[in-house]
Amino acid sequence: MNGGAGQRWVEGGWRQRQTGFTLVEILVVTMILGLLAALVVPKILGRTDDARRTAAKVQMRNIEQALHLFKLDNGVYPSTEQGLDGLVNRPTVGVLPRHWKEGGYLPKVPKDPWDRPFLYLSPGADRMRDYDLVSYGADGKPGGVGNDADLESWNLD
Repeated sequence: MNGGAGQRWVEGGWRQRQTGFTLVEILVVTMILGLLAALVVPKILGRTDDARRTAAKVQMRNIEQALHLFKLDNGVYPSTEQGLDGLVNRPTVGVLPRHWKEGGYLPKVPKDPWDRPFLYLSPGADRMRDYDLVSYGADGKPGGVGNDADLESWNLD
């Protein structure tokens, strides 16, 4: 008579085979997973900042499209006083838009990927541009380098 799967012959008859992992096997697997994590995680985490910067650029381009539509309808950009909220809610201060689109130009005023508001000035700070749209990057402060560098609507690559 043959034993079934998972059984073995021992003195006195067929016995169920004990299965499982030894402590050494578990330690080896844990060590291998730790090494893989040490190699892979830094590469993945480094990409998070790149993704946020890319997302900020996309958001800024969407805001710019809404700003251009606002100007197309009303002849001017929202003022600094009206801010980006003028793209969501009909402005009640400053030069009131005569042909503001019902429902607005954006569903809501977006924040940058670091959960901070975009800086909006109209006219632009140097008065050479109609408006300035800026995200201060990861550090939330003007200036900076790398991931802390500002993102400016007139200087998006």
